[in-house]
Amino acid sequence: MNQPKYHIFVCSSSRINGQQRGFCVNKDSVEIIQNFMMEVQDRGMADTMITNTGCLGICDKGPIVIVYPEGVWYGNVSPDDVEEIVESHLEKGKVVERLEI
Repeated sequence: MNQPKYHIFVCSSSRINGQQRGFCVNKDSVEIIQNFMMEVQDRGMADTMITNTGCLGICDKGPIVIVYPEGVWYGNVSPDDVEEIVESHLEKGKVVERLEI
């Protein structure tokens, strides 16, 4: 596999045993992951990777999304924010400031 242009991490409150419980999963993080997968696929962005994570430790700002290689952290992300992040950040290179933490 080639190195991805973008790697998106989304907190899904995953535990080591595979269970998902916690703040981010209760605030639609699984739907956020699914929306990222659909947006990336619909836009033909095969060079973008999406990974779910365990707790990132700042639950009061969750759901959390991190975009690399820039290392931009987004907080309080909703499923409806995904299209804006993909279009603005990934396609146009402009950070979505209202979500940045």
